[in-house]
Amino acid sequence: MSLNLYTNNVCLLGIKNIFKFKLHSKFIHRSVAARKITPQEVTAILSSKEHIYEFEQNLGSVKAYETNQLESNAPIEDTRAEAKCLLTSGMLFGVFDGHGGASCSHVITKRLFDYICVSLLPKPLLLEYLESGNQLVEMRNETFDLVGELKTLYAQSLKSYVLKLINESQEHQFKMKDALEKAFLQLDEDIMAEARFNINSEVDNLTLNVGLSGSVACVAHIDGPHLHVASTGDCLAVVGVYTDDDTWIAKVMVEEHNTDNLNELHRVISEHPSNEKDTVIKYERLLGQLAPLRAFGDLRYKWSREMLSEHIVPKLGENAIPPFYYTPPYLTAKPQVAHHHLQPRDKFLILATDGLWDFMSPLQVVRLVGEHMSGKVTLTPLKLPRKNMKLSDINNLLLQRRDSLKRKPVDANACTHLIRNALGGSEYGVEHAKLSQLLNLPKNISRSFRDDITITIVYFNTEYLRHPQS
Repeated sequence: MSLNLYTNNVCLLGIKNIFKFKLHSKFIHRSVAARKITPQEVTAILSSKEHIYEFEQNLGSVKAYETNQLESNAPIEDTRAEAKCLLTSGMLFGVFDGHGGASCSHVITKRLFDYICVSLLPKPLLLEYLESGNQLVEMRNETFDLVGELKTLYAQSLKSYVLKLINESQEHQFKMKDALEKAFLQLDEDIMAEARFNINSEVDNLTLNVGLSGSVACVAHIDGPHLHVASTGDCLAVVGVYTDDDTWIAKVMVEEHNTDNLNELHRVISEHPSNEKDTVIKYERLLGQLAPLRAFGDLRYKWSREMLSEHIVPKLGENAIPPFYYTPPYLTAKPQVAHHHLQPRDKFLILATDGLWDFMSPLQVVRLVGEHMSGKVTLTPLKLPRKNMKLSDINNLLLQRRDSLKRKPVDANACTHLIRNALGGSEYGVEHAKLSQLLNLPKNISRSFRDDITITIVYFNTEYLRHPQS
């Protein structure tokens, strides 16, 4: 990674805060002239990374989930992960948004769930895991893997963390919030240590690239009726709630950790001497450079000035040290943790990177998913739910079907539906011309108009939530 590439990425990240990508089609048309793509080509692009998984047994609080991604960066810096915890009864879902390259987001995606799982285990299960070395999670729909050298190094770091937990396990009473915070912070601490201790080894470039790049993360842990969300950075988690008066409510679980958040601004400024109050945040960025105020990696905002001078400046030059760099660390991976006890009216959870929220509000997104749920039934042939139905019941079913036909979506996957509406939506509906222009931008300027978008939607089992087992 060259310094120029890294600096350019930081500069490009700044564009969205100025424009929020609310750009008119005329501006895009003047900026780049390209062949219009057909509606069929649009659908092929939007659906190329979509994934749907439905649980057959239907016994827990999660009924199904869907994911999709649309890249803007080349390669895409967003990642996603879904997994079942093998030593506990929980499930994990996460979206990760990298910056300064994809190295850190890839590593976080592969490692964070393991750190969370061991943080949840009591001492007997930690000892059992240490002896057996069995898998902690069953990952689903993985799209990449790590090189062997990193796997070995990361296994050693995880083992050291397990030993640390075993020694601490009798000192503290278990709290879910503490466990999630500890998992996030320990992984980030290990990333910093791996970059430092392997600075002159054969994995030098690999671990250093991970530490120099950065990633935000938003993870949901679902166990029965208990939903916990841990977020570091500017991704969002939103629960779609359907009320008794047939309206949708967006329950935002966590805040964005950026300069739009006054609480976060006050936190960052308060952690440094008063004579830095005008330099900690410059141009709506941390030290005038970084948009998220919490993140994994980004060692340039965490290491001491002496360490940066000794190890990073020889590789990247003097500009590797940010301006106004007096009292590091300036950045933390500590997550905000929120808990919600799921109710029957909670229908789904949306996890998404900021590429979606730049275009749409949480309530807009929830309403679109709710409408998609209603209209989606028309994409499959009508089947009577049970035998010997009364004619009046069949008539009511047909009336509901007719109403749903008015909202019949183009896309079977609700994540794809959201991306289509985010990029092509207007007061008149989805405009193909707008979609075509945004999807057909050259890779070297696409990031100036839209960010990578990654979405996961988790659908809750209403019947289970009416009579939860825990």
